[in-house]
Amino acid sequence: MTTDAWTRAAAQTRDEATFDALFLTHYQPIFRLLYRIAGTREEAEDLAQETFLRLHRSPELWKGTREKPREHNVRAWLYRVAANLAYNVLRSQQRRTRREDVVLGQTLSAGSWEPNPVEAAEREEERVAVRHALAALPERQAQLLLMRHAGLSYRELAEALGIAPGSVGTSLVRAEAAFERVYQNLRSSEGGGR
Repeated sequence: MTTDAWTRAAAQTRDEATFDALFLTHYQPIFRLLYRIAGTREEAEDLAQETFLRLHRSPELWKGTREKPREHNVRAWLYRVAANLAYNVLRSQQRRTRREDVVLGQTLSAGSWEPNPVEAAEREEERVAVRHALAALPERQAQLLLMRHAGLSYRELAEALGIAPGSVGTSLVRAEAAFERVYQNLRSSEGGGR
């Protein structure tokens, strides 16, 4: 093996190890965020895989050399991509639900066996209402709430969304107030305002 071939092989092995380490470190938190939003394990796994596939396709974000270490916050980038994907799913689910409502004249709900079906139905109704409220928000507000709920710091939120660190708190307060208004309107229009 020539020196150039050996150097390329060593670099590729190092790159694979770097990506594997990033995957192992961040997969579970990303999956948990997506599961809370998407509501199903299968959907969350698909979205998490898509998130990491996008990371793999963007090696400039995670590859670094001794001369030029990576400068991006990979965690913030992953959460931003996952939140974008989840937000898109929420919006498509909302559109699909509206179409089904028009066709069937009623809201469809996914049934699952639980020891107390009334409590299970109430929990599912709550999840659906939260997802619909998030989908109705402007994209940036929904992303901000999703990423903050996932545990990102103000600094990471600022970096992920490209906003000034000093404005994160104000943006969060506004996003929370907008969510509360939309959520309450949805609940009251469903006749389930509690």
